[in-house]
Amino acid sequence: MNKTININLGGIFFHIDELAYQKLKRYLDAIRKSLSDDPQGRDEILNDIELRIGELLSERIVNERQVINESDIDEITKIMGKPEDYLVDEELFEDQQNYRPTSSSKKLFRDNEDKFLGGVCAGLAHYFGIDTLWVRILWLILVFSFGTGILIYIILWILIPVAETTAEKLQMKGEPVNISNIERKIREEFQDVSSRVKDGVNSATERVKNPEFKRNVENRAKSGIQEIIDTLGKILITIFNIFGKLIGALLIFIAAITLIALIFGAFSWGSIEMLGFGNDYVHYPPFFFDSVIPTWLLLVFTFLAVGIPFFVLFMLGLRILSNNVKSFSTTTKLSLLGVWIIALLGLGFAGINFATQKAYDGVYNQTEDILLTPTDTLKIKMVGDENLSNRKELRRNYGYESVYDKDIQKLYSTRVYVDIKTTDKENAFVKIRKESEGNNRLTANKDAESIEYQFNLNDKNLLLNGYFLSNFKNKFKDQSVDITIYLPVNTIIYLDNSTRSFLNDVDNIQNIHDRDMPKNYYKMTENGLECLNCNEAIFGDDYKEKNGSFNLKLDENGLKIKVNDNDKNAEVNIDETGITID
Repeated sequence: MNKTININLGGIFFHIDELAYQKLKRYLDAIRKSLSDDPQGRDEILNDIELRIGELLSERIVNERQVINESDIDEITKIMGKPEDYLVDEELFEDQQNYRPTSSSKKLFRDNEDKFLGGVCAGLAHYFGIDTLWVRILWLILVFSFGTGILIYIILWILIPVAETTAEKLQMKGEPVNISNIERKIREEFQDVSSRVKDGVNSATERVKNPEFKRNVENRAKSGIQEIIDTLGKILITIFNIFGKLIGALLIFIAAITLIALIFGAFSWGSIEMLGFGNDYVHYPPFFFDSVIPTWLLLVFTFLAVGIPFFVLFMLGLRILSNNVKSFSTTTKLSLLGVWIIALLGLGFAGINFATQKAYDGVYNQTEDILLTPTDTLKIKMVGDENLSNRKELRRNYGYESVYDKDIQKLYSTRVYVDIKTTDKENAFVKIRKESEGNNRLTANKDAESIEYQFNLNDKNLLLNGYFLSNFKNKFKDQSVDITIYLPVNTIIYLDNSTRSFLNDVDNIQNIHDRDMPKNYYKMTENGLECLNCNEAIFGDDYKEKNGSFNLKLDENGLKIKVNDNDKNAEVNIDETGITID
């Protein structure tokens, strides 16, 4: 039967039997003796050791009445370290064998010594074994991209405890919490504090010995305003430092996003082209087309021209956040500058080359006769090719489409303009004007001539292509096709609804807008087309003011025209019996 003793160890009460107490006391006395030659920090080291032993013993206590025995003390001393590492008598622990310090499991704490705000990033860096700078960069990305980083940081700031004691600082870094490490850690802290105090004292001593120091003291004593100004200056400097850190973080974020986008874009372009998809999925800038510089080289120039400045900004942001980041060497700076200038010159040359390709306008004209008799009614219709284009509706627009005609990539464009005019000639004809731009007149004319456009007359139906084909490299040469249909006087035509978006300022007597002209019959006069069956509502205001009201009705009984011109009223009926005028 052993006597039990109540002890206070690290602020925790324990019931311990007398033999275990004696063994623990001898262990602590041995440690104290090992530190007796250097009393600096001894009390703090012993307090941390007792606190750590108390934590280890509390982990073994199941209930409040449990008594600490010798086996518990043996386990604790194994964890805390070998007594022979300290200048103690080994006979005190002859019954202990094989002492091996047990590695302490790493715990998550906030690092109060390496903090920007609350030490959360530094604590996470210690826990995961990475550099603190990368954790802070990752946190900034979360803050600016997802918006939840600030809330998560505040929650972690509240939940994660700060590493205050030496044992907690060792656990934070995953180092075993034993006597050797505790002593080493505390001695390092004392040496750091001592060196700073010593430097401060030396600096203060030199300043006091300096004759100017006395004058400065007298001046400061005379003026309390100067102290206020100095304090405000320190506050402003602190604010500017914080603002600088934010600027550095913003530079890192913007530069990182840009560089990632550039790398992803370069990889995507290269992968897509290697897979053979080509221009169906890759859209290059205008100056990439028909350039004397290869496309792959222009891509490299673009990547370098944009990437190098943002890479420099990224490194600048790192230097603002951390003084440990080294600056570029002179050789590296000059190399980056030289490569960047070469990339800019290459892109500049490509841009100038692209501008010269649009310097001249080229034209190619083509004229074809239309065989009609005076009694024929010419029907005009726009047609497309479903095998070439994927567009559901044929209409004029300023876009383009990449198509393949007989396995050859071509430019598909609907920039086709249709006009109808009168002619003094006896026969109708069509004039096709093809336009293009080029770096000289001859090249522009050849590019215009190369435009592929067709039309045909099929049983009094004039079928005009609502599109044209061209070489794909001419994508940005502003190519177009103007079609002008010349008709003799008294020729009657019918405009199909497909012509609605292709008509281009067609002259007509009733001043009808181009989009309202389709689906009606017209007669060519010396002054332009005259609608034979249009609703009066689509007539222009100028025409109505000059000619009064005009009503036209076409049904199964025939054509009825009623004119009301204030002083005169007339009605014309055209039916199977003939023409009657009232």
